[in-house]
Amino acid sequence: MKKQFINYCGLLGVIAFLSYTAAVIFSPLAYPGYNWMAQAVSDLSASNAPSLKLWNQLSSLYNVCTLVCAMMVCLGIQGKGNKLLRSGIYLFTIMEWVSAVGFGMFPLSESGYAGTFQDQMHMLSTIIVVLLSIISLALIIISGIKDSYCRTYSIFAAIALVMMIGGAVGINVVPKEYFGVAERLSVFAATGFNAVLGIELYRR
Repeated sequence: MKKQFINYCGLLGVIAFLSYTAAVIFSPLAYPGYNWMAQAVSDLSASNAPSLKLWNQLSSLYNVCTLVCAMMVCLGIQGKGNKLLRSGIYLFTIMEWVSAVGFGMFPLSESGYAGTFQDQMHMLSTIIVVLLSIISLALIIISGIKDSYCRTYSIFAAIALVMMIGGAVGINVVPKEYFGVAERLSVFAATGFNAVLGIELYRR
């Protein structure tokens, strides 16, 4: 089948994943004393973080590519799969918008949690993102049980959900020196699943 423009837009999900990964891996080089095993990813983009400039440069493709990919997936999934799959993908896209706007408007005021209004809004954005992620992934998982067309989406949604829940549980269970390791399970779950949606859009 000849690929159309919308199919190629799916590759933006992979670009977004690579941009985010590069920011997570290389931004600590501009943050003296940063311990990736103990500190959150969001510390790298805090308002007073020395790594903020490098983070913004490396992640410059992340938000725009993520949102364009997600919107194209919403268009590409029209009339395909079942209602649960489509609803799940729509909610996942809403989550991506909340993430982009919420974290963009309210980055942490400083590394850690200073308790300012900006930090409180950052945490509220995090809660909304997590809830939308869980609900959307759960719907996509169920869709694969009912329809074989949705099976691939369902399998990867299950992997992403396990990573997300594992990270959330791990943050509260592991010693503080491993907080960053557990947290990265959650943050890469959503980014990775967006890449999967993009690949499926390109393939189908």
